[in-house]
Amino acid sequence: MSSPCDPQYAPAGDVGAALMAIDSRLKSVHAGKAETDPEQQKLIDQYIASLSPEGANDVLDGACTLVFIFMEWLRMTHQDHDKDVIEYVLPPLVATLRRMPKSVRPETIPTMAGLVVAAGTGLSPSLWRKQYGDWSEGEMNALEATVFLLAEHINRVTDDPDFATRMVTEALSSADED
Repeated sequence: MSSPCDPQYAPAGDVGAALMAIDSRLKSVHAGKAETDPEQQKLIDQYIASLSPEGANDVLDGACTLVFIFMEWLRMTHQDHDKDVIEYVLPPLVATLRRMPKSVRPETIPTMAGLVVAAGTGLSPSLWRKQYGDWSEGEMNALEATVFLLAEHINRVTDDPDFATRMVTEALSSADED
């Protein structure tokens, strides 16, 4: 029996825009900067401000698609070692989110954990979240942090600081070719 949260029913959203924001944050952190480059942040802010409500929802769906892609990759990698992805990814993710109280409000952490568990069990994070209503403003930073932390986890696992971004970029490129 198919679930209403099956990924086949989920919009992919604007994965490119979501990936751009995450890649920008990853590069800033790897460059040793706690803050995003002001000029780059200005460009991101201008882009976000230019979005229509539908465009903003597309970026949210794109971020959820990234959560799904990253968790799928992590799930397959952990299965290769007879390990459960939820057991090995979720506790450190939640612990890190809890250490970010300026960016991630504590009440958003259960939602982010739910997105990760949904993706880790093969469900669409976007459709799973939609059943609870509209996104709150506080969830935006938490979602960005969640996608960032999953990408960074993958980069650490592969010992390649660009692996997560490259994996998605290559998947998007091959999809465009088909």
